[in-house]
Formats: sequence, structure tokens, C-alpha cells
Amino acid sequence: MSSRLLHEGFSARAQARPEATALAFKDETLSYGVLESASNRLAQLLVAAGCRPGDRVALLMPKSPAAIIAMLGALKAGAIYVPMDPDSPAVRLGRVLELADCRCVLAAGPVGSRLQEALALANCAQRPLVGWMDELPAFADFTLRDLAAQPSGAPALARAAGDAALILFTSGSTGQPKGVTLTHANVAAFLDWAIAYFGIREDDRVSQHAPLRFDISTFDIYGALWSGAEVHLVPPELNLLPHKLAQFIRESRLTQWFSVPAVLNLLAKFEVVAQGDFPDLRRVLFAGEVLPTPTLAHWMRRLPHARFTNLYGPTETTISSSYYTLPGCPADERAPIPIGRACAGEELLVLDDKLQPVAAGETGELCIAGAGLSPGYWRDARRTGEAFVPGPGGERIYRTGDLARRDAQGLVYFQGRADTQIKSRGYRIELGEIEAALHSVRWLRESAVVAVRSEGFEGWLICCAYACAQQDGALSTESLRRSLAALLPGYMLPARWLRCEALPKNESGKIDRVALRAAFQGAEARVGQAA
Repeated sequence: MSSRLLHEGFSARAQARPEATALAFKDETLSYGVLESASNRLAQLLVAAGCRPGDRVALLMPKSPAAIIAMLGALKAGAIYVPMDPDSPAVRLGRVLELADCRCVLAAGPVGSRLQEALALANCAQRPLVGWMDELPAFADFTLRDLAAQPSGAPALARAAGDAALILFTSGSTGQPKGVTLTHANVAAFLDWAIAYFGIREDDRVSQHAPLRFDISTFDIYGALWSGAEVHLVPPELNLLPHKLAQFIRESRLTQWFSVPAVLNLLAKFEVVAQGDFPDLRRVLFAGEVLPTPTLAHWMRRLPHARFTNLYGPTETTISSSYYTLPGCPADERAPIPIGRACAGEELLVLDDKLQPVAAGETGELCIAGAGLSPGYWRDARRTGEAFVPGPGGERIYRTGDLARRDAQGLVYFQGRADTQIKSRGYRIELGEIEAALHSVRWLRESAVVAVRSEGFEGWLICCAYACAQQDGALSTESLRRSLAALLPGYMLPARWLRCEALPKNESGKIDRVALRAAFQGAEARVGQAA
């Protein structure tokens, strides 16, 4: 396992090939040498401003080269960076600043008034310093205009691979954000495996699609920068424009694409991927939720020159813990795609309620052990103790809350969430099975199934939200119900239906099931077999 710090892996490449392109965003490019110098000077500025090793530096800015400079600069200053969502309300931003006890905030873009409000709301031990990466508001303490006066070398600071590198705040079930701590060693362990397995090279052009506050972005960025490759930051405004997104992949001549399945599904449903399209694309990676097998087959038929890999892993286990590369285009579009086998240094365990292994073919909770396990939730011993527990052999494991089974060949299959298995009308039902059937209805653009509590004998009501493909906009709920009835027994058919122009998405681009449940519990949900 690599003992390098994240910024050291990048700096080694910058010293070897300073003239090579490191970042591309819209009409802007940065070379490895320029990125190295700028991040070194920012690190010197942070240290001069009072940041010390282990301090938290919040990043509040849109995706841009400046954001990557900020990440690397914070690490080189010995700090732990905390990416924040520039579109979040001020009350949430203030809570994150407070929970992380940030020493400094690096900001850019149209976030000035929101940041001022967040600072006023945050109950920090001391007011964080504010560094501005572009224009200088009146309340900022320093700006990148001050960089030129700083030394061009990185500060000499002692940091170890086991030290925290970043904190990613995710939504907590109680509404309180929880900060997942990831160390340099956590990320480096995945990078060591992934760079070798995928064969990432200096001539690669890698997409960076995910928001910077999500862990898969760390693979996009550091996986490319450790390999001497180019990182192409995907402009967020393209996410709702499938034709423009496809054009971006084409014109950037990307060799690697990594996104959540919802993006692949959107591109497939709008038929923007032509036969033999994206000739430079060697790898398509997806993670975060289940990719419908029909969508995967759609892509694989059109891009026979690319290799497709399903990655699985919660934030708490760092980027991904398992992988499955498709040996060929699926022959059966209703067959599930496995999440596969553990990445090097990881272990997948399928356990029963007593945390003992279940037999092959049986369903249990998926737990993970190994090099990717986070130290836990930032300054939250209770939550850490609940999620990270001793495994059957005494090893430390993370309880994912996901259900899984292992087949006779050792491949692991995701079976849904433990909290999506319901009992309705006396039948035990896995909502994921209903979604799998919906995926085979070709005139649907996207769909999701949730359950809400019932006051009647059912216990739970099955609810389906869906959006039609553009050319099939006139098709009715009754048509969908008939299509589904040909695939599923009657007791698995949804009782409530909600037709949408597009399904709501959460901040990671996944379908927002919390919002859907709220919609079904509200007046806008249509009850019964509405046409």
C-alpha cells in the first residue's frame, strides 16, 4: 500500500512533466507545473494566515480549477479540507462550519451573502478566516491576489498517511449532517488498486462529473493526477442537457467516464449515443445506485470498444469496495448485474442479524472490512460506534445497511436496502424487484418505487413515480400498470402512482426517494389505478 500523501502523488507527476495539461474546464486549462506552483503558494498563504496541521479548511465554491488548487493547497498546508455545497442554504452551511470547527473558508463565485449568513449562524470556537479565490468581498481576510508574494515551494510539514485528508458531510437520518473522515491512506489504497486495474496512463483524459463534495470525485481527481493524465471538469449546467453532455464527451475525447447511473440512463433514454460513438472512450464506470440492465445493454451495444465496470461502496469505505467488469453485453436484460468482488485490500462479508456469515445464495447484510474503512464520523463517537463494529473474526467492519447475497462463484449481488424490504398484505416484498421490472418497460425514461405507511390492513402501500420518454408522453398510468402486471404478481403492483416530468434528484444526482415519499404522502399523489 502506498504511504504517499495525496498531494505528494500529484507533485511527483508535476515535477516529472510540468508542461503537461493537468486540468481542463470550459476554455481554461492548467498545466501540472502551474497547478503545482499555485497550490504551493496557497499552502504558504494558509500557513502564514495561521492554519496549522490538522486544521479544517472549508471549500465553498463552484467546480473549477480554483477548487482543485484549493484542495491541493489545503493538503499541502497540512490541513483537512471540507468541500461544501455552494447551493446549500446558509443554515446548513453554518452547521457544517460549526461541526467541523473550520479554521478557514476558501470561497469563490456568487456565495458571498450566503457565506456571511452562514458565518453569523455558526457557533464556532473562533470565527473562521475567509480567503477569496476570485473577487474580494469586504469581509474577506485574504485573497489569491496575495499569492504572488508567497514562496513557490510547498511548506515543510510533517504529515502521515494515517492522518485525515478530507471530511465529507452527508445527510444524517436525524437531519443532522454527519462528517465522514477519510485519511490519505484510505484514498491511496483505492488509487493504488484502481490505477493498476484500469491501466490509467499519461495519455488518459478523465471525466470529473460528480460534485466535489462526493467521494467518487476524489478518484477522478487524484487517480488522474497520480497518473499524469488530464482531468476534464464537467460543467454542472450540462447535467440536464443530454445532447450537450454527449457532445462534451465527444469533443473532450474522453478516455474514461465515471458517473452515477442516473446520468447514463438519461443519455440512453434520449438516444444521444450513436453506434460506435465516443471512439476514444476506453472505460465507462458507474457507481452509487443500481444501473438498469436494459440501460447497460443499450450502452454496451453502441460502444463495443469500451469496457464497462460496476463499482460499489458507501462513502464510509472510501470511493468503492467492490467491482465487476462486464465480460460482454448482457443477454438477459432482466438479469441483475453483480457488484462483484472486493477490491484489493477490501473484504465483503454477507452477515446475518448476529453478524455471522450466511451461506452462499442466502441474503444478509453487506458489511465491509479493509483498507478503505473510514476512522469514523468526525467528532461523533456514538454514530461511529453504531456503524463501525467488530466483525465475526474480531476485525473492524462497517455495517452498510444494504442487503446482499453471494453466488456459488463468489460474486456478490446487491439485493436492496434493509429498509426497502417491506411486508404488504402479508407478503414480504423487495422494492428493488419491482424497480427491476419497471426498467424493462421501454417507454419509461425513469422510475422509482417507494413505500409509505398505511392505516389499512396492507401495512405498507407500494408507490411508483415515473417519467415517460419524450416521444411517449401521452401514455397513461393504466398502460404502465398493464405492462407491469405482465411481469409481476398482483400483490407486488403499486397502489399509488405519480407521473412526473422528471423524477426529483438529490445533491448527488441520485433519485431523491425522501422527496418521493413526501410527495406520495401529500395531496399530489394519485390514489389507485388513475389513468
